[in-house]
Amino acid sequence: MKQLMLGNQAFARGLYEAGCSVVSSYPGTPSTEVTEEIAKYDEVYCEWAPNEKVAMEVAFGACLAGKRSFCGMKHVGLNVAADPLYTCSYTGVNAGMVICVADDAGMHSSQNEQDSRHHAIASKVPMLEPSDSEEALNFVRTAYEISETYDTPVIIKMCTRIAHSQSVVTLGERVVPEKKPYEKNIKKYVMMPGNAIPRHPFVEERTAKLTEYAETSPLNRVEMGGTSVGIITSSTSYQYAKEVYGDNASILKLGMVNPLPVKLIMDFAAKVDKLIVIEELDPVIENHCRQLGLKLSGKDLLPICGEFSQNLIAEKTAGKKAEFCSLGEQLPGRPPVMCAGCPHRGLFYTLSKNKCTVLGDIGCYTLGAVAPLAAMDMTLCMGASISAVHGFNKAAGKESEGKTVAVIGDSTFMHSGMTGLANVAYNQSNSTVIILDNSITGMTGHQQNPTTGYNIKGEPAGKIDLEALCKAMGFNRVSVVDPYNLDECDRVLKEELAAEEPSVIISRRPCALLKYVKHKAPLKVESDLCVGCKSCMRLGCPAISIKEKKAVIDTTQCVGCGVCQQLCKFDALQSGEE
Repeated sequence: MKQLMLGNQAFARGLYEAGCSVVSSYPGTPSTEVTEEIAKYDEVYCEWAPNEKVAMEVAFGACLAGKRSFCGMKHVGLNVAADPLYTCSYTGVNAGMVICVADDAGMHSSQNEQDSRHHAIASKVPMLEPSDSEEALNFVRTAYEISETYDTPVIIKMCTRIAHSQSVVTLGERVVPEKKPYEKNIKKYVMMPGNAIPRHPFVEERTAKLTEYAETSPLNRVEMGGTSVGIITSSTSYQYAKEVYGDNASILKLGMVNPLPVKLIMDFAAKVDKLIVIEELDPVIENHCRQLGLKLSGKDLLPICGEFSQNLIAEKTAGKKAEFCSLGEQLPGRPPVMCAGCPHRGLFYTLSKNKCTVLGDIGCYTLGAVAPLAAMDMTLCMGASISAVHGFNKAAGKESEGKTVAVIGDSTFMHSGMTGLANVAYNQSNSTVIILDNSITGMTGHQQNPTTGYNIKGEPAGKIDLEALCKAMGFNRVSVVDPYNLDECDRVLKEELAAEEPSVIISRRPCALLKYVKHKAPLKVESDLCVGCKSCMRLGCPAISIKEKKAVIDTTQCVGCGVCQQLCKFDALQSGEE
């Protein structure tokens, strides 16, 4: 049976067919759909973990117990999970363990553009890299075989274009291997120095065996065409190269990018006149080839930043003019903006009005940095806002304490904000932390988290009480505000900034896009009352615009939240009919 599938959907199907039993992940674009799709199979236990480190540790525990396991994350999530990754490379596995990491070249939804192949190389864990949906499915099955044969976790690297593009996939049946018995083995699994030291030589021997495997593995294949140009490539770059060159070039397509083969590459290079390495981001394959003494072109022709395209490959490597037209080139630019009715808007307006220094975090609320609100000074990584505001106030003292805050979403707080908050309480900086509780993980598409009370399937689950948690961590001052109420937000913010002790403000209102949220009728503008002062425009709400010097409400976007009404001194913005 054949079916058209997204790369992430095909990856999930591969997990199902390979007999994966336990899945634990943290959502992160472009990896999220893998776990959302595998959760649709009732035969597989699935969960959203609080963060990627926890997810990988859950997957390791499950494979230790004898069942095939999986954890998924985006590239920056692998940074969070690096601690268990580098050590379970030493311990190895019992049943197979597969890790998905999805890179985001072009930073469509990310704060950096790192290349996850470096994690595979540094942790000495094999990495596979599919170039379409069919390979995504098949590589998962192969990854479990490699994992159990070579006693190692295996990383499969996706990227935005493979994860979110569709191609035809051949479906197979689910085959669940017998549960491997768990046997106590202190020397293998207890990584204290005396046991870890002899495991390092095991890892090096395993890498040598995997390099030998890479020489003949069907994951790597040669497609001979014209021999004037030979291309070594992988992932989505392979697709671009095929579209540009067709049969006019020979291609060595690498599906296993760590460890890389030696003889296979040398033999291929000997068959072509000119060698080009085409790979997005860092010159990983290129550097490997140069270490083998090969003369080639790579980053001297192609950029080290951003996504590639057919046109880029054609222009930079073949000297051709652009032949391919992408949809994005025909569309006008659209700046990112918080949705109409977003509960974060009122809070950010309050922070901006009070000229606060705002140390931000990762989530859709990062858009609070965008004009006209421009109410954010820093965004680093998940959870950094709280740790940073503590350090900022410790360094600047009284001059910053009364005007500096941290903002963090509910899901991000669960991910990695609690330890930062514990540091504020323990080391007593006079810091104000604002938790933006919109009752969901908004940025990645409405996934549940430990504060929502529901699991990945939407079933009732354990729910963490943020107020009780903050008080238990040592905060005497914990306030809850409705971000649609600007007066309340302003009053509480000023009170907490004036307080001489650490405090937490919880800004609570559900995301406006949640299906269960019932909105009011769109507002309407009384043109006779509108003087064109543009006060309402200070919110940056996409439902409000100015036409002929008067405010205009887009009724298809307005949810009647009423925040803009609180800024209009002339009562020109009025509630619509119910």
